[in-house]
Amino acid sequence: MTQIVDRRVHTAVDPPDDALAVAPTRHPWRWLAGGAALVLLAQFAHGLATNPGWDWPTFAQYFTAPSVLSALWLTVQLTFWGTLIGFGLGIVVAAGRLSANPILQVLAWFYVWAFRSIPLIVQLLFWFNLAYLYRSLSVGIPFGPEFFRFDTDSLLGGTSAAVVGLALHQAAYSAEIVRAGILSVDQGQTEAAAALGIPRFRQFFRIVLPQAMRGILPNAANEIVSLFKGTSIVSVMAIAELFYQVQVIYGRNGRVVPLLMVATVWYIVLTSILSTVQFYVERHYAKGALRTVPPTPLQRVRAAVSGAASAAAVTARGATR
Repeated sequence: MTQIVDRRVHTAVDPPDDALAVAPTRHPWRWLAGGAALVLLAQFAHGLATNPGWDWPTFAQYFTAPSVLSALWLTVQLTFWGTLIGFGLGIVVAAGRLSANPILQVLAWFYVWAFRSIPLIVQLLFWFNLAYLYRSLSVGIPFGPEFFRFDTDSLLGGTSAAVVGLALHQAAYSAEIVRAGILSVDQGQTEAAAALGIPRFRQFFRIVLPQAMRGILPNAANEIVSLFKGTSIVSVMAIAELFYQVQVIYGRNGRVVPLLMVATVWYIVLTSILSTVQFYVERHYAKGALRTVPPTPLQRVRAAVSGAASAAAVTARGATR
């Protein structure tokens, strides 16, 4: 039998293990950079509070003005319908690009190429002036009799043209996001499901889609935020969304900076709400990929409070002994 002998020799000069001093790693430049950042932040906050150019009384006057809130609601509606229709159409286009039918592949690719190539403002102005090209639109048999006819002026107003333009533009980007998410799922997943005899419909919704959502959600949330801020472009069509209404107000009273801050703060508030929703949706779809899902901010606060309370209780018991 072979025996392994420890040949390490401990001399009298070697200190015991418990007597070794552990020197903490110091990062002076890291603390210096953090202190400089805090100083700059404090200076910026001081400027916001003391600089009269920001005109906070005017900001407070118009922040919840009825005209501003009405314009804000219109901005939310444009974002909602643009997202709903855009992602719905984007899923169809993504399915066309992933289809085995070469005609659908080419048509879907051409759609993505065209709407990503044309600037959004050009698309909006085109839909806004659609009546110049087509006085009416009809529904019927191609090259045959008509069943219904619509007047373009009454069918496609300013707000409707904005929704159509935003949705069609969003669909091109949504299609690529959805396609990338589906392609990120390992093909072996569907092959294993097919070997088990699982129908293709259930394969997609129970196996492919939950895994694809982890890749789709971050990019989709970015697109929704970009669409929300991009609704300010429809101001060129004289639609009374948030940015247009702010322009109208400061065009009358000349208070440019505080009115721009009104729009800025509202954009920040709603973007923060969208980011919070994104966090919880991503956390939901991370359940199958992680052993433990990341804690929510509220759970972190509760853990910190309970930890501080436990430490205080231990200190109090040690002081009474």
